[in-house]
Amino acid sequence: MNEQTVNRRADAGHQIRSTHKLASLLLFICCVYFLFPVWWLLVAATKTNAGLFAGAHGPIWFDNNFALWSNIKQLTTYEGGIYWRWLLNSFLYAIGGGIGATTISVMAGYGFAKFRFHGRKLYFNTVLGALMIPTTALVIPTFILMSQFGITDTIWAVLLPSLLSPFGTYLMRIYCMGSLPDEMMEAARVDGAGELRTFVQVSLPIMTPAITTVFLLSVVGCWNNFFLPSVVLSDTKLFPITVGLTQWQVKSNAGAGSEQVWNLITSGALLSVIPLVLAFLFLQRYWVGGLTAGSVKA
Repeated sequence: MNEQTVNRRADAGHQIRSTHKLASLLLFICCVYFLFPVWWLLVAATKTNAGLFAGAHGPIWFDNNFALWSNIKQLTTYEGGIYWRWLLNSFLYAIGGGIGATTISVMAGYGFAKFRFHGRKLYFNTVLGALMIPTTALVIPTFILMSQFGITDTIWAVLLPSLLSPFGTYLMRIYCMGSLPDEMMEAARVDGAGELRTFVQVSLPIMTPAITTVFLLSVVGCWNNFFLPSVVLSDTKLFPITVGLTQWQVKSNAGAGSEQVWNLITSGALLSVIPLVLAFLFLQRYWVGGLTAGSVKA
């Protein structure tokens, strides 16, 4: 090996190390950017009203008075503990809407990917077209439709629109086409399995990563849903946590004559993100599990 070759390899190794350092620096900056709001929320939730605006150590560090437990206690008693009712409502809307949207998306995506029927392309293009429509643009027509059926100001006004997920259907179709071999399904049919048994025992285990992804996205979307519940609901006992905390924010912004509950808003917001964090932590293993399950050599 001559000296020129050695120098070329050394230069290439130096460039690779420089690229890795740059990528690591970029990732570190992105982590700080995304985690900074979470850190601020964690710090703010431990402060009193006075500490939020005139804390001894600034807005991004803990105050001398650690008031997190006191704030949580106030959440239990303020307005009769309505916060916990809002949190329970958010669980109902998120879990109910997530399960319903995932079920429909799985069946629709599987049908579009593995069955041939008249108008399949037209129907799927309609689903793709629905992806281009902002959900906020559909709130007013949805409210009018719900009014005609007399179900506004009920849980159904929030749950029913959450059952439709065009993106979930699109994602399931793409996943089924790429990861669900037709040969395996044909083998199951040859062995005497019907369509339902093939779907449940053969297809669903392979679709687990995509199902988990669609479920999580649906749950997060329902949990963070604000505009639709704020339009179709007027009973405060039916509010999700997003609308309820916004009502407290409006009250705190009303001026000096109104009650200031900023400490309850920050503490309530912190508690409201914990279920989503736990859901991602406990379900993330299903994202990678089964990605290669059922793969065959064509």
